[in-house]
Amino acid sequence: MFTIPAPRRERATGGAVPALVTLLALVTGPLLPGALRAATLDLDLAALQQAAQEKPDSARGDTIRPIMLNPINVTATRDEKEVFRTAAPVSVVDTQTVREMRPNNAADLLTRLPGVDINGVGANQQRPTIRGQRGQRILLLENGLRLNNARRQADFGELPSIVDINSVERVEVVRGPASVLYGSDAIGGVINLIRERAPAYGAGDALKGRLNFSYRDAGEQVWPNGEVRGRSGRVGYAVSASFRDTKEYEAPSGSFGDITLEDDVKVRDTGVEDQNYGGYLDYALSHDQKVWGSFDFYRAEDAGFGFVSNEDLGQTGAPDIVIRYPDQTVLRATAGYRGANLGLPFADRIDVSGSWMDNERDLTFDVFVPFDPTGATGVTVEQNNFTELRSFGGRAELSKHLGRHLLTYGFEYFRDDSENTDFTRTTTAFAPPPVPPAVSEDSTPTVPNATYDRRGAFAQIDLRLHDRLGLIVGGRYQNDEASPEATPNLEGPVPAEATYDEFVGAANVLVEVLPSLNLVGSVGRGFRSPNLIELFFSGATPEGSGFQVANPDLSPETSWNFDAGVKYRRERVAFEGYYFRNEISDGIRISATGDSVGPFPSFQNVNVDDLTVQGVELLAEYMPIDGLTLGVTYTYLDGDDENDPNDENNPIAETFSSRVTGEVTYRRPSGRWWASWQIRHNGDQSNADFVIGSPIGDVLPSFTVMDLRGGVRLVKTGRAEHHLMLGIENLTDELYAEFSNATFFRPNPERSLVVSWMTSF
Repeated sequence: MFTIPAPRRERATGGAVPALVTLLALVTGPLLPGALRAATLDLDLAALQQAAQEKPDSARGDTIRPIMLNPINVTATRDEKEVFRTAAPVSVVDTQTVREMRPNNAADLLTRLPGVDINGVGANQQRPTIRGQRGQRILLLENGLRLNNARRQADFGELPSIVDINSVERVEVVRGPASVLYGSDAIGGVINLIRERAPAYGAGDALKGRLNFSYRDAGEQVWPNGEVRGRSGRVGYAVSASFRDTKEYEAPSGSFGDITLEDDVKVRDTGVEDQNYGGYLDYALSHDQKVWGSFDFYRAEDAGFGFVSNEDLGQTGAPDIVIRYPDQTVLRATAGYRGANLGLPFADRIDVSGSWMDNERDLTFDVFVPFDPTGATGVTVEQNNFTELRSFGGRAELSKHLGRHLLTYGFEYFRDDSENTDFTRTTTAFAPPPVPPAVSEDSTPTVPNATYDRRGAFAQIDLRLHDRLGLIVGGRYQNDEASPEATPNLEGPVPAEATYDEFVGAANVLVEVLPSLNLVGSVGRGFRSPNLIELFFSGATPEGSGFQVANPDLSPETSWNFDAGVKYRRERVAFEGYYFRNEISDGIRISATGDSVGPFPSFQNVNVDDLTVQGVELLAEYMPIDGLTLGVTYTYLDGDDENDPNDENNPIAETFSSRVTGEVTYRRPSGRWWASWQIRHNGDQSNADFVIGSPIGDVLPSFTVMDLRGGVRLVKTGRAEHHLMLGIENLTDELYAEFSNATFFRPNPERSLVVSWMTSF
């Protein structure tokens, strides 16, 4: 979509590679086993230097990957800017990475980025976490349109898997609030999944395509997919299809905190059978104007929350909890108009887009709480929920150049219409057989049928105050309204409407100290309105640890966020560093009420004042010779409830306190082959209050994982190219769980082989 200038080629000096290896050893040496440290220092330096000195044939094209601060992003400011010149912490995962990583979904791509983590397990259930915030505190977009809805659990958020990762061109991540441009749910950050579309009008007729087949050892995953994109005159089109079949995977033996597994164990309910189909069509009114439409279908069967059985954990008398998603179907249709270089009095660019979505999903929740260690007596709760969510809305965005300055403004409206039915069967065995158990059934919905309306208007001006000074100032007015309705089998009066009006603003500044050095800073106010689950849900908690009661009197979460950073970029080196502080008022967290509902303790969402998350994010990338790149990131996070620093509702107890990632990649300048080694080390998280009762103990232990990947272009015939990719994930076969999956222990897969064959034309 954009042309990115590659770094100027330079011949490596004799000392460049040794300096690189020395830096790599210093950064990653303490994290690696001795044999791997030695292997790192024994790199074939002569071979790499020889490769760097070979001048590639100009006809081969430039395959050197650009420095990470070079790519263009549009999400942070709604204007096309290089990451280096964007006064906000933003990262771009490019097309090359998407194709080579073979991720299960978009969240799988992001662990190499500073400040980003993963929640959930299984091929389609992973969701992103940014700076300790997750679920509905992260806004998920597709090509700039929101995918979040008001009916998801607040800690889960929308599934990135509903967008086919195989048709995603790149992923843009804004770390930190972006409420001015995107409204509610962007209080923690924004992830924009940008899809590949038809070739641009004006370059002649074109036909492009890609067929891919991949196999992943974890869960015996089989995944064929393909797409075709083309243009015939003014008409552009694209179609894609993907089918994935994944079984339950195994976790390796080993120790993680107080858990020790003597043998490999099955992680139950981590398989899925899902499929994506999509179509796109546009008509070019001119070189600068087009109308477009798209349709997407996603279906997932037999997915689950994931768990290790109590028998495999060696626990007796513990509750059994099984959360499954037997079926989910998502239909989405979008359409819009885009005009650029219009020269109108009120706009040079106009983007108008609308969307419609129908999401039907089943959820089953089964829990058994024993009364005695043998399990002969106890209570079994079987809960079945069906939800249909219909969403529609749109966004109109305009921009106008005012001399050197750029004004962006617009409005949006989205409505969620939620209907659901529930059935619960409770079986209580007070004595072993032959005494019959007591059985009760209930069809009371856990959430009333309701609509949720979001209306917002925003304006932002990008001021070029000086050749070396830029300032972006913006504001938004937002009105959100949750309206419960009379619901079958739900007795009592209909709860009152919940209405929220918010005004938010933000300012971002960039100072060019040198052509290669920018100082950036931002201050802004964010917000998130409570959703239908937080306001009106009454039923068993998702983790099965208690019973949640409704709280329709919740207030919105609001925040003040401060970022200060530096961005440095030369032809072969880049560095980015940020300090951030996010002060959240009326943060919504679930808290014990002190009462019980049946055998379960009672919980309720409440507003907790003065939650603070602060930290440091660092990123460095170095290209000592053509084709060889070293990347390192470091993240530190600290979160507290300022009213009670020891409160168990610490907002980041489920994520790392510190993390280091490293990557060494070599790409043959001719583009014939590449190889990459990645490492990630998560420091421990010692929030004892949060993990009381967890089988792993009082500390979420540290872990280090490594991946090895490589690829080769086997055949090139005319326009067609055939590529083979091999990868080994969890190279050292370590038993570990991402921290948000640790307290309800759901470990990651054992060492796994990934094989992918791609044909492109």
